[in-house]
Amino acid sequence: MKVSREQATRNREKVVDMASRLFRERGVEGVGIGEVMRECGLTHGGFYNQFASKEALAAEACATSLARSAEHWRAIVAEAENSDAPAAIAASYLSARNRDAPATGCSLIALGPDAARRGGDLAGAFRQGFEELTGILQESTPDMDRQTALARMAQMVGAMVLARGVADPALSEEILAAARKAIGLEA
Repeated sequence: MKVSREQATRNREKVVDMASRLFRERGVEGVGIGEVMRECGLTHGGFYNQFASKEALAAEACATSLARSAEHWRAIVAEAENSDAPAAIAASYLSARNRDAPATGCSLIALGPDAARRGGDLAGAFRQGFEELTGILQESTPDMDRQTALARMAQMVGAMVLARGVADPALSEEILAAARKAIGLEA
């Protein structure tokens, strides 16, 4: 049965969103195309009508996820107005909510190793998203230079990777608290 162009667009968005969730939760290697399509209620064969390859889907899923993170960060900056926007971004990022929700959390945390191993379009999407988020952080305060923004990004992403990876709730919270303190959010 032929689907309308509008339905095909909705199906594609559904596949990208589901792949993004699954890839962030289990990594690109840990998810098969059949599973993504099944979760969307679509056939495996329909995948190739929309995407050239799993690599193309991974790159698009990463780009879409990081673009949404950028929208979220811009909203945080807009809400912060005269307060400390970088601190507001860090407080949101270094949260138990972000740590405990890999499927909906930041792709920088989840897909960094995949981008490094796989390279190609996924690495390009990862880099572009990273650069955009770093730019938002840098622009959120007039006196933050690029080096400081890069260091802040490395600190936040690294803290989240460790907080997720230690498998000890107390140590995980200690890591997040230490990162928040180092950034100046906690005394």
